[in-house]
Amino acid sequence: MKKIKIFVMVLVVASIFLGLVACKNDKKDTGTKDPKVLVMGTNAAFPPFEYMEGGQVVGLDAEMMALIAKELGMELKIVDMDFDSLPTALANGQIDIIAAGLTVRPDREETMDFTDTYYTAAQTVIVLKDSGYEGIVDLSDKLIGVQTGTTGSFCAEEFVNDLSQIKTFQNGMLAVEALKNGQVDAVVIDNNPAKEYAEINSNLDLIEGEFADEMYAMAVAKGNKVLLDRVNEAFAKIRGNGEFDKIIDKYVK
Repeated sequence: MKKIKIFVMVLVVASIFLGLVACKNDKKDTGTKDPKVLVMGTNAAFPPFEYMEGGQVVGLDAEMMALIAKELGMELKIVDMDFDSLPTALANGQIDIIAAGLTVRPDREETMDFTDTYYTAAQTVIVLKDSGYEGIVDLSDKLIGVQTGTTGSFCAEEFVNDLSQIKTFQNGMLAVEALKNGQVDAVVIDNNPAKEYAEINSNLDLIEGEFADEMYAMAVAKGNKVLLDRVNEAFAKIRGNGEFDKIIDKYVK
């Protein structure tokens, strides 16, 4: 009888130990530094995807990520920073995921892993009304404003005669202000932000259809398959149940 009691006690202790190990492993399996918090990095000067309102980061990406975090049973924390700082912040663990109207590109795939895509976009050229510019062929010798590290900057490099004609800015709003002030002749930026800027600035015109479509996706650190799979699964749920479509309808005109 004594041996049976000892055996039972050993089983109980072993079960407790295995339970603790399982809990510990569960925490690691979130793919995030804090198992309860999902840290999203973005650049909140890119309407309608991310922008500041009432001191908070809002927009399509912010709402999408809030739903994804909810599906994962996590709290969402949003960190606003310069767009070109996002890859480094992701690599060093400062943030868990980028959601910033980020285009999937082969060069970026070398340093980060992209989720399933969620939006199709294209680059657009913003010019002043009555500028006489009708296409990028008219801008090959002009000064072009772009946001640092964006697809717009890569596209501008393809049509200017010399890279010295490209003037970089930390965000799209600054580039547009430079255009309005006569510091640049045009701005190359994604189509939805371009439409937002043109809507609130009656002296701006858009040149569209000059560039190929591109796809937006979220991005996690290279090799972080755990978080990648979890985010893809959560995104599939909000896309499947119609919640993501409601966000698109709310922000995209």
